[in-house]
Amino acid sequence: MYEDNNYESDWYNISAASTPRKSKKKHRKLALILIAILCAVSAVTLAAYGFSSSQSSPSAGEYASGDGYPENWKDYMNQYYSSSSTQESEIGIETTSYSGNFMFSLYDASDTTLSLPEIYNQCISSVVAVKALVADSTSGYFGTGIVLSQDGLIVTNTHIIEGCDTASVILQDGTEYPALLIGADSASDISVLKIEATGLTPATFGNSNSLQVGDDCVAIGNPVSTQLTGTMTNGIISAINRDINISGHTMTLIQTNAAINEGNSGGPLINMAGQVVGITNMKAMSSVTSVEGIGFAIPSTTIQEVVSQLLISGSVTNRPSIGITVGAIDAVIADHYNIPQGLYISAVQKNSDAENQGVKVGDILTAVNDTPVYTTSDVSEIKDSLSVGDPLKLTLWRDGETLEITVTLVEYSQIY
Repeated sequence: MYEDNNYESDWYNISAASTPRKSKKKHRKLALILIAILCAVSAVTLAAYGFSSSQSSPSAGEYASGDGYPENWKDYMNQYYSSSSTQESEIGIETTSYSGNFMFSLYDASDTTLSLPEIYNQCISSVVAVKALVADSTSGYFGTGIVLSQDGLIVTNTHIIEGCDTASVILQDGTEYPALLIGADSASDISVLKIEATGLTPATFGNSNSLQVGDDCVAIGNPVSTQLTGTMTNGIISAINRDINISGHTMTLIQTNAAINEGNSGGPLINMAGQVVGITNMKAMSSVTSVEGIGFAIPSTTIQEVVSQLLISGSVTNRPSIGITVGAIDAVIADHYNIPQGLYISAVQKNSDAENQGVKVGDILTAVNDTPVYTTSDVSEIKDSLSVGDPLKLTLWRDGETLEITVTLVEYSQIY
């Protein structure tokens, strides 16, 4: 998948157009967090999982410039874009392969509309808790998972198990099973676990391509603490095909206003026929302004594609990557600093061809294959039409000079 900057940057750029240039107020900044829970096993309370991409927004008064902006445009960019490369946390959970006969199927939306209690009763037995622990530690992560097969396949979010060494799955009746790892994919935030259990109730997956904005939906998961497992909330499909950027990845997600909180990660988003159409994994938050009802879920079409590859080989392949992390430069900011409007390169991944060819942090990407780019999706559209090994021409602005550098797209898993 395409590496770009945090979702918070896109939200900032949306609001920046309405931010007075002379304003002395703190710049508004929304962040997107992955919604697992960080737990200390020996403690009763659970704290919010620390995957937040937010940073405290510096006030204009902290800078020497009289108009509220840093004097140097790179200082401004570095307020919002990390200069460090993205590197995934290793997963130490013991792996296994799958030799069963499960095949991931998506079903057309049913004409039957169930009541909320009917949906809950039909789906709750397919929802599990996932607990992942760090070796030689009393800390770990707690989230949600969905039963894929009667013989113990469980799908969940990768960010629940990243950095952990053991995992377990807890069924609705409280039975806890140790879990092995079939495969994990950080770019899509999807992992598959296996437990030695039989007679489980698999979820039925609907086709997310049939969703429309305004469709009713529900979410089931384990929010906030272990005392609130199996919580169901309802809402609507707020938007579809949202290109959301976080921690160096772009994900195309479903947006919903059904309440989801830390711990809901990996849980189902369900249509009114009782079919799982997504897996919840993110929500928007802010340290400056209130944010309500902005949650996201991975579409079932993506889940099907990734899970199918993980079951076959344990990984997802043929995913071209540039190896750069970028964030959009708002038109107001470009005008203020007299720099090109494009994408600020905040990180260049080690061992990528972009690094080898001399792309640098602080460059501004203005075009890809001679097509001007202003948003991360502009770059994704071009890159995703190509394959690993294909050349890609980057037009860069660096300290007043325009450069053209051709890089080779590399396999995502080779550099992340």
